[in-house]
Formats: sequence, structure tokens, C-alpha cells
Amino acid sequence: MSHTTTAIERRFAAAGGKLGPRRQALVRSIMEHCEETSFLSSREVAKRYDVDAATVVRTVQALGYAGFPEFADDLRLHLMTRLTPYTALKAATRERRSITDHLDASLNQALSGVNLLCSRLDRKQVVDAARLITEARRILVVGADFAMSLAYYFAYGLTTLGFDAEAPISSEGNLQHKVDVLSRKDMLIAISFGQCLRVTVDCLRRAAERGVKTLGITDGSATPIARNTDRYLIASVVSPSFLNSYVVPMALISAIHVACAHLNPKRALTRLKPTDREYLSGARWYRERKES
Repeated sequence: MSHTTTAIERRFAAAGGKLGPRRQALVRSIMEHCEETSFLSSREVAKRYDVDAATVVRTVQALGYAGFPEFADDLRLHLMTRLTPYTALKAATRERRSITDHLDASLNQALSGVNLLCSRLDRKQVVDAARLITEARRILVVGADFAMSLAYYFAYGLTTLGFDAEAPISSEGNLQHKVDVLSRKDMLIAISFGQCLRVTVDCLRRAAERGVKTLGITDGSATPIARNTDRYLIASVVSPSFLNSYVVPMALISAIHVACAHLNPKRALTRLKPTDREYLSGARWYRERKES
């Protein structure tokens, strides 16, 4: 079955004579067993293949990477293109773990992802993205399949702050019609990960052709979303489960909401003030009926 060539495969093919036979075999084995090697450190990879950690680092640098962390990012993207919910769950069931162990692995991976976001996220890029949102007349947030939940959360938070934001139902025809009424004063935010869903990428390209400002949220610099947008922010969706984990993208979107609120706090407060009484004592909350 054919598949999309990943960034790490392209670098490996381009490296050619820069890698000797042993290093070629090392890289090939790392990629072939990416479901296991994607989550290892350079030292752990070295131990697995009985080589020095320095050899691992020099090998990935020969591929054009600045260091092992950058290589590991592309390796995880490589994994995402080969992993299906079935193969992920099948691999997990082969591990001799208890149910509690699997729960701990999921929670630890989510925590690790958020910590990585905190350490690597360029705050200025988040503020710049929020500024574009605040300047847009209308914001369309596109996320299909499971990413619909992220798109809805993103748009709902923006609407709460007073922005004209919408996360439309992701049928292809409906999305195309929504994109076709956008103008240069509007903005499209596209959310997709790994190989990226075709309908989301098509909306992004369609909006760009109309001169609409675009922002992508994805999990790597080589994804179709990253390659087809004005700017993008990265959030890992790596999970030991059979589904992507959206813990990190949710944290990123929440950070963008915060930036949007604090770019113009007066506007945000003016918008939220009428809801203050409702949140404290309004009819939207469930109340126990008093016994007669």
C-alpha cells in the first residue's frame, strides 16, 4: 500500500553517501521500529542498538538535523503516518501491562506533552496569532473528525470574548461554502495532525487562494497544515492509546484564548460583564427544587 513520504524518509534518501552502511542500517532500523523508538532518548536508542550515544547524535546530524530532539519530532510524525487505531491498540495489548499500567502510561504521556509545550512554545508566536484573531472581522475554525471538538472549543471561547467565530459542521460541501464567503478581512484556522485530513487542508488552500489570513494548529513543521498556512503552532498529539491525545492542543488553544483576552482586556471585560450575574445566579444552572 502506498503512503505519503515523510520528512525523515526524504532526509534519509537525500543523505546518500553521507552515511556509511552501518549508519544507514541504524537509521533504517529506527524508522522500521518507530512504534518503539519514537519515545526513546538518544541514550536509550544507543543502548537498544548497542552503539555510543555520540554515534546516534552524529548519525542524525548527518541527516541534516540540529540534534536528536529535532530528529525525534520527525520520527514521531513518521510514526503517525504508519499508525492506525487498530495497530496502536494491537501493539499495546501485546505489552505485559495491567490496566492500571496502561492508564498511568496515558496520563504520563499527556503530562509529558504539556511540559514539552511549556518548554518549547514560542510565546511571541502565540501573541502574534492572537493579534491576527483580534484584527479579523470573522474567524472560521476548521477541524474535521475528532478535531471537530477542538474547533468547537476554539470558536466557542472566541465567541465568549465577543469575536465573530464559528466552527461549522465539517461536511465537505458545507465547509467549502463557508470558505467561499470569506474575504481578506477574515481568518481561517485549520486544525489537523499527522498526515492531516484532506478536507481540512483543502479548506486551508482554498482560503489562501482568496487572500484570507490563515493559522494552522498541527503537530510538526512538515505536516500538510504547516506547509500550506501563513503561520502555524505546534502541539503534540502523541499517545500510547489507539486515539490521538488532544490534551496538548487544548492547552495551546486555551493559551491563545488568554492572549486574545489580554490583548484588549477592556473589550473582554465589557463583553463578559453582562454574563456576570447570570453566572452567579442565572437560570442556566441546575437548582434542587425545594420540598413542599
